[in-house]
Amino acid sequence: MAAIDHGADAVYIGASRFGARAAVGNSVEDIHLLCDYAHQFGAKVYVTVNTIIYDDELDATMTLLRQLAEAGADAVLVQDMGIVRLVSRDPLLSSLTLHASTQTDNRSVEKVRWLRDNGFRRVVLARELSVEEIQAIHEAVPDVELEVFVHGALCVSYSGICYASQYCFGRSANRGECAQFCRMKFDLLDGEGQVLEHDRHLLSLKDMNQLENLERLAEAGAVSFKIEGRLKDVAYVKNVTAAYSERLNQLVRKYPDRYRRASLGTVRYTFEPQLAKTFNRGYTTYFADGRQLGIASLDTPKAMGEFVGTVKDLRRDAFTVAGVSRFANGDGLCFLNEQRELEGFRVNRVEDSASRGDHYRGKIWLYPHQMPRGLRVGMRLYRNNDQEFERLLSKPSAERKISVVFTFKAVDGGYRLSCGDCAVNVASGHVLAQKSQRENIICQLSKLGNTVYTCERVEVADDFPYFIPSSVLAVMRRQLVEQMSLDNLESLENLESLETLESLETPAYPYDYLYNIANREAAAFYGAERPTAYELRGGHGPIMQCRHCIRYALGYCLKNPATRHQWREPLSLRLSDGRVFPLEFDCRHCQMNVYAK
Repeated sequence: MAAIDHGADAVYIGASRFGARAAVGNSVEDIHLLCDYAHQFGAKVYVTVNTIIYDDELDATMTLLRQLAEAGADAVLVQDMGIVRLVSRDPLLSSLTLHASTQTDNRSVEKVRWLRDNGFRRVVLARELSVEEIQAIHEAVPDVELEVFVHGALCVSYSGICYASQYCFGRSANRGECAQFCRMKFDLLDGEGQVLEHDRHLLSLKDMNQLENLERLAEAGAVSFKIEGRLKDVAYVKNVTAAYSERLNQLVRKYPDRYRRASLGTVRYTFEPQLAKTFNRGYTTYFADGRQLGIASLDTPKAMGEFVGTVKDLRRDAFTVAGVSRFANGDGLCFLNEQRELEGFRVNRVEDSASRGDHYRGKIWLYPHQMPRGLRVGMRLYRNNDQEFERLLSKPSAERKISVVFTFKAVDGGYRLSCGDCAVNVASGHVLAQKSQRENIICQLSKLGNTVYTCERVEVADDFPYFIPSSVLAVMRRQLVEQMSLDNLESLENLESLETLESLETPAYPYDYLYNIANREAAAFYGAERPTAYELRGGHGPIMQCRHCIRYALGYCLKNPATRHQWREPLSLRLSDGRVFPLEFDCRHCQMNVYAK
């Protein structure tokens, strides 16, 4: 609801089961409430049922899908192709639209075309695609809606084909139970077992931030911009949604003939969105402009926040910061120590030295609860918890209203109040007023209170001659608002359901388990003899496929003429418990594969 309040045109949310975050599901009852709330503004609710499904869960999945359809969900994001067959056979689900989750590994024209031919109207693309690649897909398959991630945490593997968590911990990412293998520390070993890098987060990526690329993405053919929000708090939802909503409004104002928002309402904020103040591991545009350095957060997988300056003066119990940032009691600060490890602490007290009369006049001293041992003069400081900003967002911070224009006039036998196609008539005699009623009519009809509407103006004749009681005006206003709400719900776009049931030629994977076939319905969809999912039978291929390349990130890309020194191959990663994971560098496809030894 906070996302809707702060400008979202749609939200996606996990149900009680079968969502990609198994530990944070929501009841169907809550989803129903969300649908009612969102639909007031014409905003959509998409529910994630995007895990792979086992045979003994098919009946429960069908029950959930029917409940979601009854609750008013506008679409369901799916990974398991068995759901396509289930939905196509159930008349109760004829109105339910399926979107292809990013978990279906959507990185090529061929895959998007195949999904289109199998009935999907919208496809959520792989995060790794460049603006140019997105445009190529749109031009090749223009009748598919393309949804792209623009903000939030990044998985290092192509989504849907990461099995590292399942292999190491028995927790399947395709079942919503990812143990975040990619955020762990690794040693990088050469072919002779020598340690090239020790205890570094070699697979941990920064967070995506495409705020400055929205216009380019829209021009490339993206119609929906997706903010990743797994396990994030309401302050994150408010701040990030507001930032992107405002930027989209700018785009619509710039090109009013080309773009429009997909929902209704204008939002007023009590704060200025600032993405640097929200949870982030440092920001990257990832592969928007092709491969680039600096996409990984090699030293820490934790949130560092915004850069606030460098340590200037240091004494036993306090320090000062060179920079222009302001601080408040309770701020959370952090820094990378000399061992390249993240240290964090909380500021107990902020004190202006001028009030103390000491020789450090004009300086702001920060007093931590406990002085961090690794803090040194010259170190860069980051704020990962801004107390004042968090306090601001903890209060009501936005109001979303739909602007309307009312028309009031006398008609034969009474009066008429209308707004667009909605109208209310009341039978009444026409009694001439002793003085003008125009201002009172406008005042009474403009009182929209706690509704989602705000009255832009009331159109009533300047010389309106009749008297009408305020109580009658209030009844007419209330009846019209109720009719408008019902009209909004009924006029929501009717999304197309799946029509194509025939499975066409599938883009080929080199290993059967990459199809994620976990049940008999999915097997029938693909024409397979039996389920072949990694979670059921294992596999001998890679447990991760990544566009992120460790060789490139560390400056040893073989395609770079400046790279003179080469490591003794093959390279591998080693966890602290001794388990080793060989790396394969597929330079032809610019891809790094991680294997289980």
